[in-house]
Amino acid sequence: MSTVIEKPSATAHDTLAQKSRDEGIVSGGHLVARALKNEGVDTVFTLCGGHIIDIYDGCLDEGIRIVDVRHEQTAAHAADGYARQTGKLGCVVTTAGPGCTNAVTGVATAFRSESPILHIGGQSSLTQHRMGSLQDLPHVDMMTPITKFASGVFSTERVADMVAMAARECFAGAYGPAYLEIPRDILDAEIPLEKARIPEPGAYRMSTRSVGDPADVERLADILVDSERPAVLFGQQVWASGSHEAAIAFVRALDIPAYMNGASRGMLPEGDPHHFDRTRSDAFKEADVILIVGTPFDFRMGYGRRISNEATLVQIDMSYATVGKNRDISLGLAGDPGAILSAVADAASARIDRGARQKRQEWMAKLRGIEAVKLERLMPMFTSEASPIHPYRLAWEINEFLGDDTIYIGDGGDIVTISAQAVRPRNPGQWMDPGALGSLGVGTGFAMAAKLAHPQKEVVCLYGDGSFGMTAFDMETAQRFGAPYLAIVGNNSAMNQIRYGQMAKYGEQRGNIGNKLGDVEFSHFGTMIGGYGEEVREASEIGPALRRAREAIAATGKCAVVNVWVDPNEYAPGTKAQTMYK
Repeated sequence: MSTVIEKPSATAHDTLAQKSRDEGIVSGGHLVARALKNEGVDTVFTLCGGHIIDIYDGCLDEGIRIVDVRHEQTAAHAADGYARQTGKLGCVVTTAGPGCTNAVTGVATAFRSESPILHIGGQSSLTQHRMGSLQDLPHVDMMTPITKFASGVFSTERVADMVAMAARECFAGAYGPAYLEIPRDILDAEIPLEKARIPEPGAYRMSTRSVGDPADVERLADILVDSERPAVLFGQQVWASGSHEAAIAFVRALDIPAYMNGASRGMLPEGDPHHFDRTRSDAFKEADVILIVGTPFDFRMGYGRRISNEATLVQIDMSYATVGKNRDISLGLAGDPGAILSAVADAASARIDRGARQKRQEWMAKLRGIEAVKLERLMPMFTSEASPIHPYRLAWEINEFLGDDTIYIGDGGDIVTISAQAVRPRNPGQWMDPGALGSLGVGTGFAMAAKLAHPQKEVVCLYGDGSFGMTAFDMETAQRFGAPYLAIVGNNSAMNQIRYGQMAKYGEQRGNIGNKLGDVEFSHFGTMIGGYGEEVREASEIGPALRRAREAIAATGKCAVVNVWVDPNEYAPGTKAQTMYK
């Protein structure tokens, strides 16, 4: 004989919630939700767990959307993607133990990509501390090395205050993630509202638009006025800090060729006289002044060694710790990229005479000629009719397919590196990739977040077949929450970026160990979840297949998967040179 325990009805719960509000009583979970709302958070990404359910209850009362996924890695990547697309604080909420550990890769990706996300994790009750409770782990200790701030919350009175504290850290200097562990009894406890410190929105924030030392702004203006062959690289921070308009005005005012990486890709449209993308190494060899804005001297920059020692090298970054790291510089400025660039443009633009501008026009014309030659060399691969399909042809077809409002996401190794040779987003913020951590599996969370943040935009994610297999089941989550997108799989049945290095080092017989995958027709995944799927084996069919997928998404509101079989024996130049390890 079993006993049926009836759950309170929605009406009963509403009555209890209203009674608590009328009596001025609030729980820890509801304080979390109020604090998140004060921080501008309108969406949390999560996977349910008993430690965190009171946060859900609070989010319902505060009108915060709860997006529940199938794996916490996707939730963390989605919070990261949402932050990148909105410029606001992203939020992931996980239960204790494996809930936290499953999210580690997503948080670490945000850490290396300087993305502001708040990870709120559950923990067993303080009354069970060190007793071996369910899912108990030292979460704060684990999260400390991959966050800007990590702490436990030890009283319900401090919950909202600690959320605000963690959020501040996310935006202090270069952006990044923070972690808060909140024990279940702290979340479930109810206290009089007057005992809770809830910081008032707008009353505890300083301006982050710092120009640094005005004397250094003048020094940089003097350097640029005297330059004949300047070049600038705009990195992820330029878009993340909302500095892209100032950056555009800067290069136009001073006639400087501009290169972009990360989310700053698309900041200048292809064809703009100041937009360059195939001649960065050429420019960095010959430029007399090189300005690096919002990107570190990490492996993607050869740790700074690929930049001429003869040039005057200037670095602008939101983090003091990044300026001059790995490479000596001539001048460094720490502050807001947009504020600094605007100040420098104001100080320098009127002082550049006609002769100097003419020399810069000649400099840009020289670079433009080199770009044309390099594109011409690539065109045979971009237009190849080879079978199996050349991966460069897939990249070219994707670029031809993109619309003005298409957000492009790359999730993979070699296939995404190849796509960077061809794909040119039409606007800033419409390129997303794993960043410096090189995480596979980011695409599903990024795509879902991008579509939720911008329902009016098209979202396209190019996966390698290896990365697609990691998180693809959360395409169903995206579909469930009205965020359909197009998944393109560049399928070579291998982890090809690693495979090449192994074969080069150990020979073909041993080079295929640990990196070969099965031949999977991933189009069936699209149809399995009620969406669209198509296999593509001929180059001429790529464009028509992508257009059919676009039409299917528009007609059904469901996701689409186009599985493109590409040649497993074609590789990106960086893979062949193994530059990621140098």
